[in-house]
Amino acid sequence: MSQSRPQTILFADVSGSTRLFETKGDVEARRLIAMVLNALSAICVQHGGRVIKTIGDEIMCTLPGALNGLLAACDMQRKMARDIDFVRDNLAVRIGLHHGEALEENGDVYGDAVNVAARMASLAKREQIVTTAATVQGVAGKLPETRGLGRARVSGKLLPIEIVDVIWQEDTSGMTMVQSAIRIGDAAAQAPVGGKLRLRHRDRLIELDENSEPFMMGREASNQLVVEADWVSRTHAQIEFKRGHFMIADRSTNATYVCIGQDNELRLHRDELHLRKSGTISMGQAVAINVLDTIFFEVE
Repeated sequence: MSQSRPQTILFADVSGSTRLFETKGDVEARRLIAMVLNALSAICVQHGGRVIKTIGDEIMCTLPGALNGLLAACDMQRKMARDIDFVRDNLAVRIGLHHGEALEENGDVYGDAVNVAARMASLAKREQIVTTAATVQGVAGKLPETRGLGRARVSGKLLPIEIVDVIWQEDTSGMTMVQSAIRIGDAAAQAPVGGKLRLRHRDRLIELDENSEPFMMGREASNQLVVEADWVSRTHAQIEFKRGHFMIADRSTNATYVCIGQDNELRLHRDELHLRKSGTISMGQAVAINVLDTIFFEVE
């Protein structure tokens, strides 16, 4: 029987598992990953949750409330940081969670809350917990602090949503702070405010803001900006507003060349870069070679 109810969905996966298989071998890597997932499962149950499934190096859980999920996530990270078995092999996890309506059916869960939680996990980095500002707002009790990470797009949602980083470490002296630590209740109010990004290519002017869809550039006609050249990939690069900044991500064969202000030109290949101030973007070739199709940008 299917039923929908509010609950917290939590995803956690082992960071760097591919390298683990390369360095430890298949058998030992599988043993270590199983050890991590078993530890995370036990913590989930301790906080009143239920393990839905494990998929490779990832675990999916449900917990009855946002507080249960936040505390479970913090305990998971602390377990990884303190247990000698995990520390010795440099094991770590990244965690994403979200509280919302989810449909329960045949022992599994589906719906918007699952999609959002999965997106939060994909945004998290090693030893990090990422959740939505909506999850932490209005939760009573003694909670960890958070720091705003700006906005992120989630598939199926019209506008980007506010996201936060949950600070689980007792000693934060070594942390790089995006902004001053803030109380959970103030997360949305103090999140970074986005600006505008202007792009100019030949005689075309394009303006993006924090609510714009990801902007695709490449050789195929399906891109928002099309550059027909042999050295440009079909889907070459993407510009997206996330975590309070406009980011360009290269997806190409021949790289994307970016120059910011008076700095030296950077070759970006299968990586992303924070666009700031003003400068140039060139797909597949350096600006000096690709003058005609140089894209000029300016961040307001």
